[in-house]
Amino acid sequence: MEDIRVLIVDDSALMRNIIGKIVDATPGLKIADKAMNGRFALQKLDRVAPDVIVLDLEMPEMNGIEFLRELKKQNIKIPVVILSSIAKEGAKVTMDCLELGASDFITKPSGSESANLNTVSETLSKMLLAYGRRHQIETGARGSAANSSLSEPFKSSLPKPTTAASAVEPQKEEKPKAQRDHGNIQIIAIGISTGGPNALRQVFASLDKDLPQPIVVVQHMPPGFTKEFASSLDKICPLEVKEAEDGDLIKPGRILIAPGGKHLVVEKRSLAAVAKVIDTPPQSGHKPSVDVLFESVAKEYQNHALGIIMTGMGKDGAQNITKLYSEGSRTIGQDEASSVVYGMPRVAWEMGGVMEQVSLDNMAATINRYGKEFA
Repeated sequence: MEDIRVLIVDDSALMRNIIGKIVDATPGLKIADKAMNGRFALQKLDRVAPDVIVLDLEMPEMNGIEFLRELKKQNIKIPVVILSSIAKEGAKVTMDCLELGASDFITKPSGSESANLNTVSETLSKMLLAYGRRHQIETGARGSAANSSLSEPFKSSLPKPTTAASAVEPQKEEKPKAQRDHGNIQIIAIGISTGGPNALRQVFASLDKDLPQPIVVVQHMPPGFTKEFASSLDKICPLEVKEAEDGDLIKPGRILIAPGGKHLVVEKRSLAAVAKVIDTPPQSGHKPSVDVLFESVAKEYQNHALGIIMTGMGKDGAQNITKLYSEGSRTIGQDEASSVVYGMPRVAWEMGGVMEQVSLDNMAATINRYGKEFA
């Protein structure tokens, strides 16, 4: 299997060097070339044929946004991972980039903290492997050998189960059984990670404006970005999409996105269900965590929910979508072929917590059908 070719576009020699070292240190990745702005990058595309591009936003002559506009104009389909600063303006521009076709984003390492740089390194290398491999498969450039090992780089990165129960769970031949019959669906809960920004754009654009259930979502995203992300989704979705605030009503016609750096839980009260935003430690390595949301949905709604787990690294959400299923709720997982990373949905499927696997192209229609049929 050929290495994934990475084009690094950043006007800072220091950042080009740092990203280059991350690429060099990652098996399966190689540097295709480096460019100091979008104009030089465009000139290199034909010659270096990258599988994935790492793109800075602020550059002289041609910045990140202008580069993406040019790719779109020329109908060049190469996955682009944005390097973004955490500033509020950076968040707005980052969402504009996603609207223009960027695949995902990662925040630049701040200061010289090695812990921060290590986290960025790990996330960036996994993103580049995921998007680059998918591009190789879609273009057929590397043949079927690449196709058979799409999930390979991530198998070793799945965290080992820490509790006795979770350690034996995946090895059981007997799948979990629902404790009660399915009830009507009163809420839809979605957990998603790598590949999520574009997947949610696709799904939300095709949701039924009369969907009877409210939707709550955890998309792994750093603080400072989820408000702009919700706002960008609100523009294309027939339902209201907003970043969840503590005390928000959970009601039909509304989609609430967990804020970056906080957990989202649901709480049923006598007159209405409300969102609670809580600041407890990370769970399953994440904050917001899909497992935290799904656990609260299972507790409050039992067999009256639809749980959906989509593309993402690791296993966040797998344990508690299985709990949702055990409580009698309906559950769906995104299928392997359409997932950028078949990590979270794979673990959930293997644990027996997913009733049905659905492709990204069919996800909105499936949600609309479940929502109407089981209201």
